Amino acid sequence: MVLGWLLLLVMALTPGTTSVKDCIFCELTDSTQCPGTPMRCGDDEDCFTGLGVAPGTSPVINKGCMQATRCGREEPVSYKGVTYSLTTTCCDGHLCNRAPGPASSQMSGATTSLALGLGMLLPRLL
Repeated sequence: MVLGWLLLLVMALTPGTTSVKDCIFCELTDSTQCPGTPMRCGDDEDCFTGLGVAPGTSPVINKGCMQATRCGREEPVSYKGVTYSLTTTCCDGHLCNRAPGPASSQMSGATTSLALGLGMLLPRLL
């Protein structure tokens, strides 16, 4: 019985097990940081990060969800009166377009700790 509950817990904590995915959304900005907010994507969408460049200016970035078929394209965008060439890069996974940092390493540490704890507990239960 305990083993069943532990397996259910592990499956519930595993990210990306459903077709629904969350991505980070961030409006077009010239800031070097784009922490954004979580948003839910459609079934046929991937997370993306866009990088826009224009001669003589700092780059612009944005993040969100987009149709997978539109990924990797270069498109013109206007920001503060300047036209940038924006190229999108898509990724496939839950919150895969977030900035790497302490939060992602904490999740990785928690998953590793859970796996190690289960590895030590299972032989005692069986």
